[in-house]
Amino acid sequence: MSQELERVYTINLGKALLSVDTHRAPRAINMIKEFARHHMKTSEIKIDEDLAHQIWARGVRSPPRKIRVRMNKTDEGYVLVSPYSEEKESKVLSKKELKEKSKKEKKDAAKVEKDAAKVEKDAAKVEKDAAKVEKDVAKVEDVAEVKKEVKKEVKKEVKKEVKKEVKKVSKGVKKKSK
Repeated sequence: MSQELERVYTINLGKALLSVDTHRAPRAINMIKEFARHHMKTSEIKIDEDLAHQIWARGVRSPPRKIRVRMNKTDEGYVLVSPYSEEKESKVLSKKELKEKSKKEKKDAAKVEKDAAKVEKDAAKVEKDAAKVEKDVAKVEDVAEVKKEVKKEVKKEVKKEVKKEVKKVSKGVKKKSK
């Protein structure tokens, strides 16, 4: 064969559930190989590692009931069975759909611009509030410094008063003791 042959099949693995529960995943692998031999007319079958992982993912006891596979017949004469991954086709849009899509995009862009303006306004408010908080913090710090100074002054005054009282009391005690 000079060209590769590729086919996509959905294989029903439901009969694997009729096997003993400890042999279900190996039976599913054998069913895939049998299916490939029958449909691709070749006895040499190789199963892709990703497909094997997909079958064994839920353990030996619960293989999938159905599986979608891609079978490639190569020049070397064997068939490679791999999991099928859909390739999305690009959709061709009509003029009407294009206009609707562009209108929707314009509306979305307008919403984004409005939201951006709101965010800018909110940011300005936050900056103003931050400035107010900084001023308040500065005032509190000033008050704390003044409070410390007042405490120091009060302590000095109290000490002076106490010394005066002690002197008065000590003079009185000296006079009585004589």
